[in-house]
Amino acid sequence: MKKFLIVLGFLSLILGIIGIVIPLLPTTPFLLLAAACFLKGSDRMYRWLMNHKLFGDYIRNFREHKAIPLRTKIFAISLLWITILFSIFFVVRLIYLRVLLAAIAIAVTAHILHFNTLKSEK
Repeated sequence: MKKFLIVLGFLSLILGIIGIVIPLLPTTPFLLLAAACFLKGSDRMYRWLMNHKLFGDYIRNFREHKAIPLRTKIFAISLLWITILFSIFFVVRLIYLRVLLAAIAIAVTAHILHFNTLKSEK
């Protein structure tokens, strides 16, 4: 079972990393799942993930505060809209798919903004 959890943790981590650059793939749930899998499957991998320069604070902040830092919100929403607008204007030809992409972008933006903004501890 531990090996299965480690493999699932790595798959979740990979999907979370991909989700950073692909707006429609959620990052947070996959990183949280990776942390949970590593917690049960491998103490070493769990410590590595929680002490990771990029992912550790992200996971900890979300778990403890249910909040997203302002910089992360701005980055996520900007990347979302850049890629969606590029797709709408240069890739997708069908009008209903363009409308669907815009609706998805609006919904994801609302979802991100729904979370509290993590205050800087400076």
